[in-house]
Amino acid sequence: MKKHILSILLMMAGAIPAVSQTFVHDPVMAYEDSTYYLFSTGHYIQMMTSKDRKNWNIRKEGALPVIPVWTKSVPKFNNHIWAPDILQWHGKWWMAYSCSSFGVNTSAIGLASTDRLSDFRWRDEGCIIESKKGDKFNAIDPNFVIDETDQPWMTFGSFWDGIQMVRLDSTMHIKEGEKPMTIARRFYNNEPKTAKNPTSEHAGVNAIEAPFIFKHNGWYYLFASWDYCCRGEKSTYRVVVGRSRKVNGPYLDKNGVDMAKGGGSLVIKGDMKEFDAAGHCAAYHFPDGDIFICHGYNIPLQGASILIQKKIVWDNNDWFNLE
Repeated sequence: MKKHILSILLMMAGAIPAVSQTFVHDPVMAYEDSTYYLFSTGHYIQMMTSKDRKNWNIRKEGALPVIPVWTKSVPKFNNHIWAPDILQWHGKWWMAYSCSSFGVNTSAIGLASTDRLSDFRWRDEGCIIESKKGDKFNAIDPNFVIDETDQPWMTFGSFWDGIQMVRLDSTMHIKEGEKPMTIARRFYNNEPKTAKNPTSEHAGVNAIEAPFIFKHNGWYYLFASWDYCCRGEKSTYRVVVGRSRKVNGPYLDKNGVDMAKGGGSLVIKGDMKEFDAAGHCAAYHFPDGDIFICHGYNIPLQGASILIQKKIVWDNNDWFNLE
């Protein structure tokens, strides 16, 4: 279903140079030389550029028009790449991306790099991590974060045992001897016996995914999406958050509940007027302030997935609201 919906939206958007309604799924952004770059799930990674974050131009070739040969080891994966993330670090742009098929954890997270976004040329840097049937995690939905010591980390994960985190080396691969650790779950230890996953018979009901860590004023904020995406008007996605003074947690919500034990304070959900649901978010320090983005399943457009942008407004306790 996810692939079918995205294919339709890409055809709609790709028919003209710029789109007034920005159809995306799993969006992330970057800013270079007065230009915004928007990357999202799609064939060859959907890519758009903008000067104002309002009018977007689509690059029809996508960000990664040549799919690395190593991805053929991922069962049923073709050229439909999910949930990229992008980060500038040590003079390079690094992009992680997800290779998988819906509802299973036979997956892999790939890596690419470039010196300048405006060159539109990415170097294949291989695979960061893979998961297979029997593993406790799913290797999708990557997010890079650099801690206060300039140490890179990656958080990732969808369902199974929840959100994972692992330390990386200077090449953005997993540091020797490091293993993923769980930093957030939807349900702790025992799954609810009455719950069922409407999207997968394999993933279980630990309905948490799409992590993103944002740094502000000495805090690390861990965003994650709860419930179910990719079902159009039936989607139930919502975003929650917790924070920590340490990059690897524990991440506590506003009530002091650890996200590894089911905690999470609500950030955004469907309002049942404009959006049925909203999720898979990112947050950035941009020239016009701190900005939160995600995708939402739009009610007037019969559940089509479009870009949401909100301003982050901080309070005196370093919590925030969206405007």
